[in-house]
Amino acid sequence: MVDFSAMKDMTGYFAPTRFEADIFDCETTGNIPADLDGAFYRLHHDWLYPPKFADDTLLAADGNMSMVRIKDGRAHYKTRYVRTDRYEKQRAAGHQLYGYYRNPLTDEPAVRDIANPGIRTTANTTPVVLAGKLYATKEDGLPYVIDANTLATYGPTDFEGRWKSQTFTAHPKRDPDTGETFAFGYEAEGLCSTAVYLYTFDASGNITHEVRFNVPYCSMLHDMMITSNYVIIPGGGTVTSMERLEAGKPHWGWDSRLPSYYMVIPRGGDAKDVRTFYGPSRSIVHTTNAWDDGHRIIMDLPMASGNTWPFFEDVAGEPFQMHWSTIRRIVMDMNSRDDQVKEEELFSLPVTTFTRIDERRFTHKYRYTYAQYADGAKRFLGALPSDPRQQPNNSYGRFDVEDRKYTSFFAGESHVVQEPVFVARATSSEEGDGWLVGTCHDLAGMRAEIVIVDATSMEEEGRIILPFRNAPQIHGIWADVSELSLNDPTLAANPAAIPG
Repeated sequence: MVDFSAMKDMTGYFAPTRFEADIFDCETTGNIPADLDGAFYRLHHDWLYPPKFADDTLLAADGNMSMVRIKDGRAHYKTRYVRTDRYEKQRAAGHQLYGYYRNPLTDEPAVRDIANPGIRTTANTTPVVLAGKLYATKEDGLPYVIDANTLATYGPTDFEGRWKSQTFTAHPKRDPDTGETFAFGYEAEGLCSTAVYLYTFDASGNITHEVRFNVPYCSMLHDMMITSNYVIIPGGGTVTSMERLEAGKPHWGWDSRLPSYYMVIPRGGDAKDVRTFYGPSRSIVHTTNAWDDGHRIIMDLPMASGNTWPFFEDVAGEPFQMHWSTIRRIVMDMNSRDDQVKEEELFSLPVTTFTRIDERRFTHKYRYTYAQYADGAKRFLGALPSDPRQQPNNSYGRFDVEDRKYTSFFAGESHVVQEPVFVARATSSEEGDGWLVGTCHDLAGMRAEIVIVDATSMEEEGRIILPFRNAPQIHGIWADVSELSLNDPTLAANPAAIPG
């Protein structure tokens, strides 16, 4: 029997959906731009079976990938669970086999594998396109290869044995000028290890460079950024240890006594070239952009001045207090012996950590970033879970980092939005000329919508209406027909060859 009644916040709109679906020619409102020819892929947290422990985090839920294929002003929807090793074993057993988030010591003996913790990944975080292939990723294991048209799961990959880390980041970065992609794995040598392996892929998907190094302490290294000359991997605040895992706790705790750190690796460099910068205690999850300014590295990102994870307890026993992220700028001087970063707050408005930009500006000075936030001046008619991180994120903001002003789009009185993606207009090279495509949850109507917003005027163009709820999205991406081999959705699908 499947019983989610112990999960008090998993009710109403936020109950698990636990289904797969196809919709041909979705209902739409407004205008779906005819220039859009591609797919909006998202990964969702959607428990197949209730968690073993009622206080476990949604970060441990099974991965469910959805696809909205847009072409000729029409939209078509598909969703499938990622058939991970974990998913298949749970389905065969008919119940939850796995314990706390990233703690295999709490798994049932039949699936417990301490030496290979990545095998329990749910692949639930970010869809990634790399050299013409689609992957489902989560930072605690290897990526899974996904069919770009059917969403069938082909299995995990170690890139023909050349990827040596046990894990693969959910946020690789592609250099728009060289076509290279940079990706890393942390806890690369097993649970709680400080080892990080960084890899470079060429435009064809071949690994061309590897560098291995260690970080000051094992911490969540969720994202990264690149400049023309460097790779930057920030971390800090979250901590773990084998003693913690042996005590049966979730993987991470929070330690405000430790500094944040920024690993700076020269592109093509060796371990001896890696430099570490430090800053105050910070919660750093995602990055925005970075570029070289002479001998300085400038990096923008959302960050908070304390713990943002209510389910990762303070190791010193301090009560949880939510700290909201703001968009800030970090400067690191590569010519200085000073290992401390300089920090500046660009906007005081609290935002989520999900900032996006026109990715053609990666590695370059840029002007606009986009993020969702809660506009407290707008009426909100929905009901949210009791999680202290939850707030009515009812708006998308377009933040101008040059003049420090922002404009916004309001989704509706009963709506909350999730991370948008920026889609460039194919006929324009001007930064920010295009659209935001994002998930919009209608809490009153009990349905999900995909909203399309002009990224310059921040005015709505159209919506794609789904006749059901979506599970919470983590990340989404847009892939056009130049990046993936996408079928014409109005024609009968041809059998897809399994990638080699």
